[in-house]
Amino acid sequence: MNTNLIGARLKALREEKNLSQDDLARVFGFKDRQTVSAIETGERRLSADELLVAVQKLGASLDYFTDPFRLVGEGRFNWRQSNVPAAVLGAYEKIAGQLIAAFRTLGTQIGEKPSLVRRSLRLTKTSRFEDAAEAGERFAATYELGDVPARRLADVMEQKLNILVLMVTPSHVGVSGAACRLPDLDVVLINRDEVPGRRHFDLAHELFHILTWDAMPPVHIEDATETGGANRVEQLANAFASALLMPARIVRTVVDWGTLRGDALAAALNATADRLEVTSSALMWRLVTLGLLAKSTALAVPGDAIRNNGHPTGHFAEDATSHRPPKFSKRFVEIVARAIDEGRVSTRKIASLLGLSVDDLAETFDAHGVPAPYEL
Repeated sequence: MNTNLIGARLKALREEKNLSQDDLARVFGFKDRQTVSAIETGERRLSADELLVAVQKLGASLDYFTDPFRLVGEGRFNWRQSNVPAAVLGAYEKIAGQLIAAFRTLGTQIGEKPSLVRRSLRLTKTSRFEDAAEAGERFAATYELGDVPARRLADVMEQKLNILVLMVTPSHVGVSGAACRLPDLDVVLINRDEVPGRRHFDLAHELFHILTWDAMPPVHIEDATETGGANRVEQLANAFASALLMPARIVRTVVDWGTLRGDALAAALNATADRLEVTSSALMWRLVTLGLLAKSTALAVPGDAIRNNGHPTGHFAEDATSHRPPKFSKRFVEIVARAIDEGRVSTRKIASLLGLSVDDLAETFDAHGVPAPYEL
């Protein structure tokens, strides 16, 4: 077991129990807190006897410290959600952590090495919204996302930026997605049951957080809105996401937006949003930002007249399932398949970790075009 992981878990448990390093030093019988600090940072190994002391006196299981398929005390999450109870979100965070830990553990076992380079944007909380939008446009151009940036974004994030993108089915419909920062890995999770337009916006939004995490760490939990509310970091993230998914060079040339009203405007918004695979409301406010549509005109558009990627407003659940992508990602299932083939993990073990039956696991390989391991 990696010394750094045990140290991180010990620190997380200490903080959960509101203990100081001095308190923990007394539990172990150390002379001072520096020994605890060295263990928590991975500079000193926790001996077998000391590990048993931690289990017995801190009320944690041995698995808490030694199970590599857990994420404890390392990952920092930013969740986009709507009215999800804290307890429910906390429980799902553990499930998400299990997926991330499985990828990292199996990847390490088969020889995958973490990226040594992390991309970042030169933006801060004091940056203008125009700066964030310009960064979004520049990202789309630099990575040649084409005329429908949403379509290639996830692949570019995984292949060019080494950001793991997981399509998941959260335990609550109000969870839109999350970004997760680990010392050696960045991850974005997206609710695959949402309509494509919302999925793509969440993906671009969370990409912003990954690229600016050090300069402006996001809050643990945020409301999933396209306006960002009163939080400036979220507003910057939305400006970036809108510009990335709807570059000015594309939306300016569709129609003369300023001449449209009523049904004609709604129809143009719906058609263009469908082509760009974004929501009509996100497109409408992008046009307002660009000065192509008056705010008063946008506010006059009836909410039930615009659609979200071909889906009537308010009918996400019944329509989304026919458009959802397969679970996880191709990169993720390739790692899993190789690990099974090399005997690093059993089929039943990984199926249980991923919350799937063995048959569902086989279908997931097939959905991504990844040959099923011999064991299946």
